[in-house]
Amino acid sequence: MKTESVVNKMMHFLVHNGFSFTVAVMCLVHVSLLIIMWADGVTPLAYLNILSVVVYAFCFMLVRYGHVMPVYVSIICEVTAYTIISTYYIGLRCGTYCFLFAIVPIIIYFGTFLFKGAGRWSIVAMLVVNFAIFVALYIRFSDAPPVIEMTHTARTVLVIFSSFAMVFATIFYSVIYIYASEIEVVSLEERNKQLSVDASEDALTSLLNRRGFLPVISPLMKSELTNHFCIAFCDIDNFKRINDSYGHDAGDEVLRHITRIIKKEMQGCEICRWGGEEIVILMRDYDKAVAKVKMEYVRKSIESNPTVFFNKRIPATITIGLAENSDKYKEPDDIIKTADDRMYRGKQQGKNILVFE
Repeated sequence: MKTESVVNKMMHFLVHNGFSFTVAVMCLVHVSLLIIMWADGVTPLAYLNILSVVVYAFCFMLVRYGHVMPVYVSIICEVTAYTIISTYYIGLRCGTYCFLFAIVPIIIYFGTFLFKGAGRWSIVAMLVVNFAIFVALYIRFSDAPPVIEMTHTARTVLVIFSSFAMVFATIFYSVIYIYASEIEVVSLEERNKQLSVDASEDALTSLLNRRGFLPVISPLMKSELTNHFCIAFCDIDNFKRINDSYGHDAGDEVLRHITRIIKKEMQGCEICRWGGEEIVILMRDYDKAVAKVKMEYVRKSIESNPTVFFNKRIPATITIGLAENSDKYKEPDDIIKTADDRMYRGKQQGKNILVFE
């Protein structure tokens, strides 16, 4: 598990720092080529590699400041130019044409992030030009003698090195592309889950909203085994007066405070912010007698625990309508309306009361 975590961290780093890593590797490639050319006496290409190292050092600074498009273009142009010039000097047999194929996955991988829509035809155009350059080099230099003849050892090292660069680039960018795609899929799944939660939860209180609450009741009403439940419809008394007297921020805090009390006292029950200051509670496996005792206790708890908001104590009460499920209710809205009607009668009777008949 520890090894897997290290690998994931490393891959995550490479995905999010792909340009920096690519520029650093390209710089090291040209340092290696500089050593090979210098050791074998190929002075023009040794100087050319020094120039390439300078180009990539400058590209690294551009990446640090977020200028990735110039770096992308610079990599493609530098590799193409280096391949043409090196093939002219040391011939086709030295294998530097492999660098053209080594940048193919770079063109595709970074191009998919930089170009969108019709702009992605630019990637196709660059790949066509890349292949056309290889064909032109092959036709022109396949039988042409090199300007500078490298030693057999140096030529062998260069062929192996350039071939390795081609294979490494293909494998490396394929792997990080797959990993980046997996990250994107996981991120999309998490966003979808969060959207589902946001669609079914109230943002202020983290209670279920109607969309999330009604599907919970529907299966209960259709089941012959688990259709025994009660619904409590609660409404905060004089909530508009609280908002007008203390401000809407205070009103929001009152709603959150009452929500916390209900959550604490009604653990295991589904609780919904029905709208505004209305809260609906689903009590599974409660009969009316037990639900009455429980909801009366909740009412008294809210009455005796005022909300504290910026050193102000804001008293609040709730009126509750209670309904027990029976065969006469066919849809969730039916039993909820009964509880709502009883709550409304409680408002008419003076508020801060539980009505269950």
